[in-house]
Amino acid sequence: MLLYWVAIPVFVFLISRRLWRRSKSPLYRGFILAMTAVVFLGLWWWAVGQERSLDRQVRALCAKDGGVKVYETITLPAELVDKYGVIRIPTKAMVKPLDEYYYESEIHYFSLKDPQMWRLHFRVYRRSDGKLLGEARSYARRGGGFYGPWHESSFGCPSQSDISDLENKIFIEKGLGVPHESN
Repeated sequence: MLLYWVAIPVFVFLISRRLWRRSKSPLYRGFILAMTAVVFLGLWWWAVGQERSLDRQVRALCAKDGGVKVYETITLPAELVDKYGVIRIPTKAMVKPLDEYYYESEIHYFSLKDPQMWRLHFRVYRRSDGKLLGEARSYARRGGGFYGPWHESSFGCPSQSDISDLENKIFIEKGLGVPHESN
C-alpha cells in the first residue's frame, strides 16, 4: 500500500522534477509533463477504473439472473417461526429428522484478488420430495478503490436477495395469502 500510494508517486515526481530542471527544450519539457500525467492517470485508473468496471459487471449479472425466484409457496408452519417472528429453517448440514424444509447456500468467487467479486446463491428445498421451492441470487464487489486507513469500498445488488427475503416470499401466513413479513 505504501509502495503504491507513496513510493511510486514520490519516485515519479522526483525523476520528473530532475529531468525538468536539466531540460531546456520546451518540446522535451512537454514530453516529461505528458509522461508524468500518464503515470498518475494510470495509478488513478488502477484504483478507480477497476472498481467501476467491476460495478458494471455486477449490475449486468444482477439484471440477468439476480433476485428472488419463488417456484412454490407454502402456508407458514408455526414451528418455523421463532419467538421474534422470524422464519428459521436449517441448512442442509443442520437438518434434523423432523425438519421438512432446509436451505443450501453457495458462494462462487469470480475474483479472489483485490478487488473481489462473487455470487451468493441460496436455495430452499422441501425434504420429503427434494423439490426446489425457491432461490435467490445476489452479486457483489469489494475493494478496488483508493487504498487507505478507511474501510474498503463495496457494491452489491439486488438489495433484497438473501435467505430471509427468500423465506419471506416462500412461506405465506395462513389465511392472509401474502408473504410473511418479519420485524
